[in-house]
Amino acid sequence: MEDTRQRIIDCAIATFATHSSATLDTVADAASITRRTLNRYFSDKKDLLEACTREMLTTCEAAMTQAYQSSDHPVTQLERMLYAGIDCNYKFLFLTKLQVQTPPPSSPPLTQGYDTIKDKWFTLITQLQGQGLISQQLSIAWIFHLFGGMIHTTVHALDSGTVARQDLKTYAWYSFSRSIGLQG
Repeated sequence: MEDTRQRIIDCAIATFATHSSATLDTVADAASITRRTLNRYFSDKKDLLEACTREMLTTCEAAMTQAYQSSDHPVTQLERMLYAGIDCNYKFLFLTKLQVQTPPPSSPPLTQGYDTIKDKWFTLITQLQGQGLISQQLSIAWIFHLFGGMIHTTVHALDSGTVARQDLKTYAWYSFSRSIGLQG
């Protein structure tokens, strides 16, 4: 029973990450279940999106936190956070789309844990700019968009099958690090 619920959430995240206006029928098809089965677990699209958001935030926040804590070296932390975002793939894309939308005022702050790791990421970029390792000509907001864009590009390259899986992270780090002025 829990497996079906999780499969629905995973398929919904992948579906909504690429087609934000997808219907519940589309999600049911992606999960290889009937719409009736989907409705046993989720009353409506809003209910499903909230479950997806919780799942995605939990997974990505844990991966990013682990990546951040895996080293004391800021460049290594940044590189590992990029890899964690790539490993979260569709969930990270879903998260970045969620950040663009404004939740209704009555909604609980689902992004609290994610906001904490995002603050650490921003502090990390500030530190690297202060050390002269990242170009100060780029704003932190711009670098954040580049970071998300690199994950987006990597996920699409993986989906296309045109880039060898084992090369994806290497290409992503090389491209991202050079785009923000990191050398070496």
